[in-house]
Amino acid sequence: MPQKNKTCSDCYSKTFLIDIGRVLLNFDFESSLIKLIPEDIDNPKERVQCILEKKDALESGLIAPEHYANWALKILGSHATIEQFYHAWQQIFTVNEAMWRCVHQLANQKHSLILISNINAIHCPWIFSAYPEFSYFKHKILSYQIGILKPEPAIYRYAIDHFKLDPKSTLYIDDMPQNIASGREAGFQCWQYDLNNHQAFENWLAQALTSQ
Repeated sequence: MPQKNKTCSDCYSKTFLIDIGRVLLNFDFESSLIKLIPEDIDNPKERVQCILEKKDALESGLIAPEHYANWALKILGSHATIEQFYHAWQQIFTVNEAMWRCVHQLANQKHSLILISNINAIHCPWIFSAYPEFSYFKHKILSYQIGILKPEPAIYRYAIDHFKLDPKSTLYIDDMPQNIASGREAGFQCWQYDLNNHQAFENWLAQALTSQ
């Protein structure tokens, strides 16, 4: 007898933890922020890099957005307003349409979708109105709100405890190897996503959805 092909009806309900940056949305800080720097200022790329090296404090909620913006504008040598800095900080994203198609399918299949992101209060809640597709995610784990950054093990323990997750049936997708390593230690099924090889993710996903 020929083996029956597995379909969505054969899939077991899963929980997905999905990163934002370079998974759902690609981003480019430099091209946007460098526009804030006057032409006569030296070392513009180095100045942008300097402020990005400090964004962990913003993403862990240790510094208020306006304080970070004021400091960053001084480093950039910029005469922009705080509002103009916020706008430049937000205009860094491009949509990864292939991944969003997968998210749509997973939502239709009634899988549970949870965002888990190192992100800040300049991007949130703005990002959720700018990209309404985020409504597919009923729950969110945002670093600036809980004061924990990936890949700290505590953020994965928070996910498990707060949402009563079974790690064995939880699929975690992230682009950063150190985050994936921590996810594996927490017991999740993990995939390190590569924007340049989406098909590899779809191959993995098809297999993961039909396994217990």
